[in-house]
Amino acid sequence: MRALRILLIVVVILGGLFVIADRVAVNFAEDEAADKLRSTENLASTPDVSINGFPFLTQVAGGELDDVEVGIDDYEASTGNGDEKIRIATLRAHMKGVEFSGDYSSATAASATGTATVGYDELMKATKSEPTQIAPGVDAKVVGLSDGGNGKIKVSLQASILGVEVPEPIDVLSSVKVKDDDVEVVADGLPEIGGRQLAESRIRAITDFQQTIDELPGGIELDKVEAAKDGVEITVKGSNVRLAG
Repeated sequence: MRALRILLIVVVILGGLFVIADRVAVNFAEDEAADKLRSTENLASTPDVSINGFPFLTQVAGGELDDVEVGIDDYEASTGNGDEKIRIATLRAHMKGVEFSGDYSSATAASATGTATVGYDELMKATKSEPTQIAPGVDAKVVGLSDGGNGKIKVSLQASILGVEVPEPIDVLSSVKVKDDDVEVVADGLPEIGGRQLAESRIRAITDFQQTIDELPGGIELDKVEAAKDGVEITVKGSNVRLAG
């Protein structure tokens, strides 16, 4: 019995030491991965990297990590318009099946899903925020974007007739969807301005707009989008996503 107790104590101690070593190793790997990702993606700040699953060391021995989460704040994506950028407030990605090279210089995820949030202030960059003529003597511009409820965007217009501003902004509920690499906003219905309905094409030139969001980390792409309280919530996805190297 005494020998058995000693054996059990040794097993418990060794198990505890393995757990400690495993957690130390995973914390080190997370820090290294975060620094590498910051460098390869030219990020302004170090991202959050979490390597899930236990034990970590056996995953390393197999050359593949089961589950890695990456969080990036204030990521500047391409708009497809020269050097112009659009800021993604938060980008969270969940990577599955992450294979890495023997020297850890590169890593590729078999699949990735996640979310990205773009604030309404950033999305305003794609709108007609300068007065634009929509009929003889009638000008309009977009003065605000906000959550319209039920996944819709509320587009607020300021109109003027013969140089005199209409007293109250005109609100238009709009649907939002992903089309290729664009977030596309389209009015559900067209407003009357000054008590009359204007030509649809002229009004839609103000109410409807597209914002390209491209060159996301690792080649992930836009999937779905809907309006939320502080901006649009975009679902992203990808396969063979390159995390580094």
